[in-house]
Amino acid sequence: MPDAASRAEPTPAAPRRALGFRDLVLYYLVTGISLRWLSYGAANGPSAVVVWIGAWLLFAFPLMISVLQLSCRYPQEGGLYLWSKKAFGEFPAFMAGWTYWTSNLPYFPTVLYFAAGSSLYLGGRRAGEAGANPAFFVAFSIAALLLITVLNLVGLEFGKWLNNLGAAGMWIPILLLLVLAGTTAYRWGSATQFTAASFVPQLGLKNMVFWSVIAFTICGCEAASFMGDEIEDPRRNVPRALITGSLLSTFGYMIGTLAVLVILPQQTVDVLEGLLQAVAEAGAHLHFAGVLPLVAALVSVSNIGAAAAFLAACSRVPFVAGLDRYLPSAFGRLHPRWGTPHVSLWTQFVAAAFFVLLGQAGTSVKGAYDVLVSMTVISTFIPYLFLFAAMVRLARRPYDPQDASMFRLPIGPNGTAAIAAVGFATTLACIVLSVLPPADEPDKPLAVMKIVGLNLLLLAAGAAAYSRGARRAHAALP
Repeated sequence: MPDAASRAEPTPAAPRRALGFRDLVLYYLVTGISLRWLSYGAANGPSAVVVWIGAWLLFAFPLMISVLQLSCRYPQEGGLYLWSKKAFGEFPAFMAGWTYWTSNLPYFPTVLYFAAGSSLYLGGRRAGEAGANPAFFVAFSIAALLLITVLNLVGLEFGKWLNNLGAAGMWIPILLLLVLAGTTAYRWGSATQFTAASFVPQLGLKNMVFWSVIAFTICGCEAASFMGDEIEDPRRNVPRALITGSLLSTFGYMIGTLAVLVILPQQTVDVLEGLLQAVAEAGAHLHFAGVLPLVAALVSVSNIGAAAAFLAACSRVPFVAGLDRYLPSAFGRLHPRWGTPHVSLWTQFVAAAFFVLLGQAGTSVKGAYDVLVSMTVISTFIPYLFLFAAMVRLARRPYDPQDASMFRLPIGPNGTAAIAAVGFATTLACIVLSVLPPADEPDKPLAVMKIVGLNLLLLAAGAAAYSRGARRAHAALP
């Protein structure tokens, strides 16, 4: 079958290379860490720090190495979609892109719901009426989606500033939290007793499910590579920025978790709002009430920035699939003025807004949040099976000897393939563990059937879309 370049219609404008090294570092920082998971880690105690180290070694490190190698070999637009195509062909590539794109649709409402909830602290302690009002969360989420879509529509040179602000919004609260934790520990001691035993992860099924969620929190370093044509010198800038961002993000999770536990006893940490709970507690003790609204504003901005970063990356999946004619060719067109995949961006906006309304229908705010998170976890891990398998398959293909800028690992192709295989095994284990229902689920068999059924439906829909697109692509050939 002819490649995308031979089938694509001419586009009216070329993408602009808007992302330099600094922008990439900030992009990896805003996609590599989410403040909402500090609460989740702290609620599970000091052992979460060790689990984060293990997750980095068994998942984030293999992911980073695989993305480094694949993005240097194939730095063009498309990322995971392109890599799967090079390794396995058309259908696996489409399914890799399909599962990645669809897994992010419920992600946008979850992260924007968290931003909306954080914004309720702008006036101090959490606002009661708005906190229980679903209309507020829906309106906030859709308005934020519209903002980030418009900014990305006019180009990454504008959209990237929201990503960059989001990175600042991630890290300034962590630094403030460290200052608050250090001050409270100096004056009153730590609220949590840190012992050698408390850092040892506990065995058992419940704790293993926790481990899989921790792995889920540190994924995302592959996202920037979907925008390869818009990155300045990707073979040089992606490796440096990715290594920096991956290490800092994992370190941020670890020190943020410890800081929350210094301020709050483990048993009192709220899984969703533990970060702001800790800031409010420390601010009250230190008579620094103004810190809570400041951190709340930054957390809201950080989550909007994270949504903007993933929206920019995910919109390139339908764009490249449109070039390949597996989706209508309109997806492969660039805006005549701004050179952005405008059809794909607006489609992403409509689909994400639909998930906001779907998740909220007939339930409470917390119920909607839980439903959307559950929909995200397994479908997020599935594309990583394609990514790691592609690295194993492509590791032994020779580099271009003419390209002196190619990033090379000193471990050779067998070592690279072995690292990717570790990532594949970890991802598969996380998927299996994510199928297991919560301990408090009253009807566990039904819950498992829902989880498995929804993901099978997702895969079936992707296969059907590919079949229709393949027929359309063949019909368009001369």
